[in-house]
Amino acid sequence: MDKMEGKTRGEERKIGVIETWSRKHRLLFDGVTRHPLVLSIRDGSINIASFKKWLAQDYLFVRAFVPFVASVLIKAWKESDESGDMEIILGGVASLENEIAWFKREASKWGVSLSEVVPQQANKKYCGLLESLMNPEVGYTVAITAFWAIEAVYQESFAHCIEEGSKPPPELKETCERWGNEAFAKYCQSLQNIANRRLQKASDEELKKTEVMLLNVLEHEVDFWNMSQGNV
Repeated sequence: MDKMEGKTRGEERKIGVIETWSRKHRLLFDGVTRHPLVLSIRDGSINIASFKKWLAQDYLFVRAFVPFVASVLIKAWKESDESGDMEIILGGVASLENEIAWFKREASKWGVSLSEVVPQQANKKYCGLLESLMNPEVGYTVAITAFWAIEAVYQESFAHCIEEGSKPPPELKETCERWGNEAFAKYCQSLQNIANRRLQKASDEELKKTEVMLLNVLEHEVDFWNMSQGNV
């Protein structure tokens, strides 16, 4: 390990690996959380057709997300050094039933037939990433960091849409508040705390694997927003 890499590792240990990576890859994080689609919701200019497409595709994604979160719970049971991790992750599993019900209600309100939705290529690829993370060979540290990232970028994106000065369409305010609310922010912070604790103890190889995975998640998130806007 050279001096520069050693300095970086020291910074990660001091302020938290997640915080270090958030700064290091800020442009990519902003590409997700300040995506043109997010900004169009914030300023009220969104094309409702884009919202409907996002709604239908995200419903399919959430259904694929359920077994992934269940796999993270299993990894926590096998590998975690803190019993409290399971309770936090279990809370996430439980909330997904309510989330799927919300998507169904919202789709009905907008006249979107979920039974006829075909997954787009960007969605298929993202769901494929989730499936790869369910592999027993993928460790808990990598999986919990992916879980945090997927939840956190939505929280930050939709929180931006309800901040002071935002003007989301009234009919989308409930959607924004669903992920942008303070309770969900606290939940994401709990996941971040778990990920940081694991990463503080991780080997250099595990850190590299996790960072690559994180960048992969962020790139898939950008592609998902692009798909919803009809840009891919």
